[in-house]
Amino acid sequence: MSIDLGFGLITCQRYPGDDRSDTEIYAQAIELAAQAEARGLDSVWVSEHHFVDDGYLPSLLPMCAAIAARTSRVLIGTGLLLAPLHHPLRLAEDAAVTDLIAGGRLVLGLGLGWRDEEFDALGVPLAERVPRLLGTIDVLRGAWRGELVPGGQRQEGPAVAVRPRPARYGGPPLWIGGFSAAAIRRAARVADGFMATEVTPDALAGQVATVRQEREASGLSGPFTISVHLPVFAWDGPDAWELIRDHHRYIAWKYDDMETARAREGDPQPPPPLTAAEEDALRSSIVLGTPARVAEQIDRYRRAAGGDLHFVARLYFPGLPWDLQRRALDLFAGEVVPAVRKLAGAGSDG
Repeated sequence: MSIDLGFGLITCQRYPGDDRSDTEIYAQAIELAAQAEARGLDSVWVSEHHFVDDGYLPSLLPMCAAIAARTSRVLIGTGLLLAPLHHPLRLAEDAAVTDLIAGGRLVLGLGLGWRDEEFDALGVPLAERVPRLLGTIDVLRGAWRGELVPGGQRQEGPAVAVRPRPARYGGPPLWIGGFSAAAIRRAARVADGFMATEVTPDALAGQVATVRQEREASGLSGPFTISVHLPVFAWDGPDAWELIRDHHRYIAWKYDDMETARAREGDPQPPPPLTAAEEDALRSSIVLGTPARVAEQIDRYRRAAGGDLHFVARLYFPGLPWDLQRRALDLFAGEVVPAVRKLAGAGSDG
């Protein structure tokens, strides 16, 4: 059993009170991606949302192309691109161009999306998100194989040939993220990989079992990637939680806040104070501690996957001071990654 290790999820959000310009936030995000490659990580990941007051990254493929231009080895992935919100033909074209710039290193992680505001503003019925996801996958795969594919947002238009084709025949791998049993089974049937999140090792083991059962029942074989992305903060001092608490809290809270903050104007606001119970729950949701302790926790997920695993450490924290953000990535790459790989090697030998 082997493990690949990634850095993410780059969102370029503006933390309340952050006085950097947007240009600086984006430049530093790209610099972190380059640092992740230089320090030996296997992948870099970005994430999508729209119309959020903190500027949550809305355009993933331009960012992926910028990262590709600064790197030469790492996989560059979307975690997740909200497929129903994108025109399938434009997505096929943009992803192909990005993959060419990356030399075949793009991984297209796809999700359904859930925010009413995004669907309403972009003119996409929320109720159609599942068929749109499946239709988009059909268009992407057909286009990248060189087939004629239907035009139109709902694939009702005349057939066209999409050019250029991606760097790899068949195009970038398509991974699907989701929480529900239906989403997991869907990923097993139609994707090249499944992306889990917000899971314990035991829960991941259950999801992996569902994937394998569905693929076997569908008569599917061949490569299939299991991935999980989780917030991670390794630190070599006693104050790890104090350093990261507010930034981890902001990310977690913002998902709840953006659901109700429709058409909000002005600068992003901080979350309300934490209760003791909320802080306990928040702390349990992050892989946290010394490098050795973090490595042990990541290895539990590898063993739970029961095979190869692509673990994406969500080490990108909006508003974390620049020196601290770079130090956290450096510590993860320099101490956690070798320890995880050693544990994986020992597990394979055993």
